[in-house]
Amino acid sequence: MIRLVRDVVFACAVLALSGCGFQLRGAYSLPYESIYVAAGDNVIGAGLKRQIRASGGTRVAETAEDAQASFIPAGEWRDSIIMSLSGSGRVREKRLRYRYAYRIVNAKGRDLVPQAYVELTRDVSYADSATLAKTQEEELLWRDMESDLIQQLMRRLVTAKPKPPAETE
Repeated sequence: MIRLVRDVVFACAVLALSGCGFQLRGAYSLPYESIYVAAGDNVIGAGLKRQIRASGGTRVAETAEDAQASFIPAGEWRDSIIMSLSGSGRVREKRLRYRYAYRIVNAKGRDLVPQAYVELTRDVSYADSATLAKTQEEELLWRDMESDLIQQLMRRLVTAKPKPPAETE
């Protein structure tokens, strides 16, 4: 009897999740045959190229002339903002902010996606008694934000449809 109740509850949960539109994130399918990533060999550029290659359907071009589209970074800003202070004036909480600007252009240099931004934030507590640990935690959060940024850029690349040839000429 307990097994039957458990199976019914499980079936109801599956039906509820499928009814609300929930689905697992699958492989990315980029709308470009080839793309040039002008981000260089930094963490973001290398991660983005790796994700594009893993998607399978899109070739990473060596030059912008060989690509249907080009991903061009337009700026990267990192800063930390003090959120709160202790009674003695020492930092208790900080917010890490990472802002990345980019644009996507076609082979003729016309914008397929005008300049856009991705902004990520993470809050971190701070303690003078654990300076080394908090510094390492902050570095870990920056790396986490970089990998999150790559995933967000991939989702945005998937939704950035190339314009038909009549509109781009």
